[in-house]
Amino acid sequence: MTLSAWFALWLRERDVTFHLAELLWVFGAGALLAWPPALFLARFAAIGRGVETRFAAYLFFLSLGTIGMTALLFALDYREFYAQWHAPIGTTTWLFQFAFTTLIAFYQFLVMGLRLYLPIGGVILFAVCLWLASGRRAQRR
Repeated sequence: MTLSAWFALWLRERDVTFHLAELLWVFGAGALLAWPPALFLARFAAIGRGVETRFAAYLFFLSLGTIGMTALLFALDYREFYAQWHAPIGTTTWLFQFAFTTLIAFYQFLVMGLRLYLPIGGVILFAVCLWLASGRRAQRR
């Protein structure tokens, strides 16, 4: 996913941003952290199912997990930046600020960050899901 984000930025001629390393780290770490739980959930959902169902499970859980984890990392970074202007921790105002800052970060990631998964990320996801769904490990179950 790091390669996908870099390539998408390069295509848009935005790869010279001074935040490039941080952006690539967020996309790579999001995919890396999402892999184990998404793979577990997909395998659990695909137990005893046909190839098409296994493919759909892998596609659903890997895409949702990667997007969700990357959005969470983006939201944490976003929250860290805006925390300096927020109320003290534990107050009602802080709770609202925390919730809405996190929701806004998720929305901003969905609007601006999802396109960085294309075109390479979609192809890689499709190929990995095909490989996982039709692999010998999946057929033994």
